[in-house]
Amino acid sequence: MTAETVEIPGYIAGTWDIDPVHSHVGFVARHLMVSKVRGNFTKVEGQIITAESPLESSATATIDMTSFNTGNEQRDGDVKGENFLDVASHPAMTYRTTGIRRDGEVIIADGELTIKGITRPVELAVEVNGFGPDPYGGTRAGLSAIGEINRTDWGITANMALPTGGVVVGEKIQLVIEVEASLKTQ
Repeated sequence: MTAETVEIPGYIAGTWDIDPVHSHVGFVARHLMVSKVRGNFTKVEGQIITAESPLESSATATIDMTSFNTGNEQRDGDVKGENFLDVASHPAMTYRTTGIRRDGEVIIADGELTIKGITRPVELAVEVNGFGPDPYGGTRAGLSAIGEINRTDWGITANMALPTGGVVVGEKIQLVIEVEASLKTQ
C-alpha cells in the first residue's frame, strides 16, 4: 500500500495556536422552514499540529458555549438555556481530529465533537488557505472548514411545531469555520 501524499504550497510543519481574535466558529440553522439564522461562538482556543506529512496532522479546539451569539439577545438566551445548549451545565464544546484524509481533491478532517457531554463523529471539509509571515516577526496559517451536524445527535431536541407543518428550528446545522493560527516558537 502506498502512502497518500498531499502537496500544499508554502506548507510549514509545526505547532500552531489558534488565534481567537482572527478565527470564526459559525453556524447556520433553518428557521421557521423559510429562512436561515446565522451565528457564531466568539470564544475559541486550540492547537493545530501540522506534521511533516500533512495527512498526519491533528487539531483540537475548545469553544466557550457561553459565547453563543446570533445578534439577538432573547434568542441567544433561549439557545443557551436548558432546552438547547444548557451552557450552565455544559459550558464548553470540544473538537479533536481522529484522522486526516483525502476524498478526491478535498481534505477531510475526521473528528469527534463533544456537546453536552455527548461525543459523536464529525467530518469537516478543510481548505488550506496558506502559510506566511505576519508583520510582527511571527508566522501564520489559515484554514477554512465546513461540515454539517444533526443537533438531535447531541440531545438538542427542543422544538415547536408550526401550524402549517414543519418546525421552528431545523435539525441540520451547518458549521462554518475560519481559523488563523500562529506558529509556536518553543
